[in-house]
Amino acid sequence: MDVAELAAYLGIPISTVYDWRVHGKGPTAYRFGKHLKFAISDVRAWIAQQREPSSSEPRQTDRR
Repeated sequence: MDVAELAAYLGIPISTVYDWRVHGKGPTAYRFGKHLKFAISDVRAWIAQQREPSSSEPRQTDRR
C-alpha cells in the first residue's frame, strides 16, 4: 500500500505518516524510486506492537 492508502487505513492524515518517517516511527516502508510502499504484513505487525496493556491484564513487575 502507498502513503495515502496507509493513512486512510489508519484514519490519520497523510502528513502524520510523513512525520512518523522523519522521527523514525511508524511501520517499515520500502522505497521504489520516489515512491514509498508499505507491506500489509509490516503494517499489521506494527499495529500489534502499538497495543497498550489493558487495565485488566496483570502488570509485569520486577520484585527483587
